[in-house]
Amino acid sequence: MASQSQGIQQLLQAEKRAAEKVADARKRKARRLKQATRHQVQGMQSSQQRNRERVLAQLLGMVCDVRPQVHPNYRITA
Repeated sequence: MASQSQGIQQLLQAEKRAAEKVADARKRKARRLKQATRHQVQGMQSSQQRNRERVLAQLLGMVCDVRPQVHPNYRITA
């Protein structure tokens, strides 16, 4: 009976160690994911800062440069 109890205790300890390993692996994965996300966000922010002025100038140029044209589908009916 004592050997069964000892065997059960060993199994429980092994299960506990396995659960700890899984928990540690999940923590490491979450840490890596957060770091990769942070790195990508920093890259996007630096890209936005580099291209902001050029894009704004291009957008303002398109908005302020008005060229009135007759639409190609317009038909004069008189």
